[in-house]
Amino acid sequence: MSKVPSLTLNNGVTMPQLGFGVWQVPDAEAAEAVGTALEAGYRSIDTAAVYENERGTGQALTASGLPREELFVTTKLWNDEQGYDSTLRAFDASLERLGLDYVDLYLIHWPVPAQDTYVDTYKAFEKILADGRARSIGVSNFLPEHLERLMDATSVVPVVNQIELHPQLAQAESRAFHARHEIATEAWSPLGQGRGLLEVPAIAAVARKHGRTAAQVVLRWHLQLGNVVIPKSVTPSRIRENIDVFDFELDTEDMAAFAALDEGRRLGPDPAVFGA
Repeated sequence: MSKVPSLTLNNGVTMPQLGFGVWQVPDAEAAEAVGTALEAGYRSIDTAAVYENERGTGQALTASGLPREELFVTTKLWNDEQGYDSTLRAFDASLERLGLDYVDLYLIHWPVPAQDTYVDTYKAFEKILADGRARSIGVSNFLPEHLERLMDATSVVPVVNQIELHPQLAQAESRAFHARHEIATEAWSPLGQGRGLLEVPAIAAVARKHGRTAAQVVLRWHLQLGNVVIPKSVTPSRIRENIDVFDFELDTEDMAAFAALDEGRRLGPDPAVFGA
């Protein structure tokens, strides 16, 4: 049994608050990595068409023998497939690669505002939802202005916005916007892609205080903020370590130490211009 708590999304569907991401995991390694994660207790798996590992991910889901209803599978539509008809074709292809009849969450990967197709794309998402082939639909990397336009032009509020979020990019404005509209905030690169974040003295101090690793206290910070979080690793010991974060809590002093680290530092692209 998984020990991961779930959040109830704005459509009533429940989603594990901690999942397993497979960004940059080669397809040939995805089956083993996802299999290890499922054995460790993860039940939410996050992939994307552009990761080119949906097939390996799907193989692990099948091989696990776990009932489909115990799994929460997310995939994403890539930028060059946006548009109503092309979205429907791309979704069919993702389902085929995953070997599934439905996904639990389908996301627009980036808004690509210069392309100006995300509204039509999302209308195709609404059809996929209505047809029962996705249990939930949402977006990734959308800024508040993109979400406002989307919600004005469509009828289904996204359940999730998956954004870059870590202690050095705490995304307070987006998180507040999401909370007002009952959109769950999901963090990608929650550990800052390992680019020095885990060596930050303040984080190391919190880790020593709790007898935990730096990664574990960062993940705990996310969970206590209410974020959904999807750490990625192909190392079995780290996969297990990253889910072992539910038997301790950060105190007010720890949370304040984390808050002081926010400097608006992006590691990934700026959603306002990416894909232009």
